[in-house]
Amino acid sequence: MATPRLRSPHHPLKFLSRILLGLTLVALPANAVAATAPESAEAAAAIGLDDPAKKEIAMKLVSSAENSSLDWKAQYKYIEDIDDGRGYTAGIIGFCSGTGDMLDLVELYTARKPGNVLASYLPALRNVDGSDSHQGLDPTYTRDWKKAAQDAEFKKAQNDERDRVYFNPAVKRGKQDGVGVLGQFIYYDAIVMHGDGGDSTSFSSIRKKALAKAKSPAQGGNEKAYLNAFLDARVWAMKQEEAHEDTSRVDTAQRVFVQKNNFGLNTPLDWKVYGDSFHID
Repeated sequence: MATPRLRSPHHPLKFLSRILLGLTLVALPANAVAATAPESAEAAAAIGLDDPAKKEIAMKLVSSAENSSLDWKAQYKYIEDIDDGRGYTAGIIGFCSGTGDMLDLVELYTARKPGNVLASYLPALRNVDGSDSHQGLDPTYTRDWKKAAQDAEFKKAQNDERDRVYFNPAVKRGKQDGVGVLGQFIYYDAIVMHGDGGDSTSFSSIRKKALAKAKSPAQGGNEKAYLNAFLDARVWAMKQEEAHEDTSRVDTAQRVFVQKNNFGLNTPLDWKVYGDSFHID
């Protein structure tokens, strides 16, 4: 499960639619409207965070919080111990040696490419799982991680594990709850940071707290009210742990998009994390 890289304090419209539709009806022949309107509606319904363009935005948003950069593809080689009790944190989503997801990643990489430069560290990764220990990893693990990050197979393994453990479950649950692209992203970022275990600060617990305060859109609730309830619960969860006490990735980023009713996570986007400003055209 990932944690924010806090290296330093400074681093780390229905009415309008009806008008437009009326203009379209005047400007276009009836048969043209009949042909285009259903297609447009279907396209709108099909868009989710798993749309490639939306997914790219999600990767940049998470990277702004995790790495203080929009260049998420530069993070495959990232690795350091950020003193959060999870051992080494590394890669595009913050795989941790102390939480099991780094172990799963290296096991997948080794199954696909036996004898890779990280394969010999598997016994040590199994031993340090659940702790912040580096035993059996130092002094060469960080060097070899960066070497592995030059391999396209290792990059693909990172992408696949990110999707399997974090991205796909978030999108699936978000669609089931009836939230749009923004809500699916909010779910994704929560799973990235908190995981989806059984503890009180996990994603499932955060969602449960939110549903106790507001109905999800799938239950007939208001999307904005529900997402605000979810973010309230998320902030509570973050504040339970010192490593997550800076809640700006919610307060000055996700909450801003909710307040602007940008449920489709449409660009341009402007937000701040840890005081740093970011923009996507």
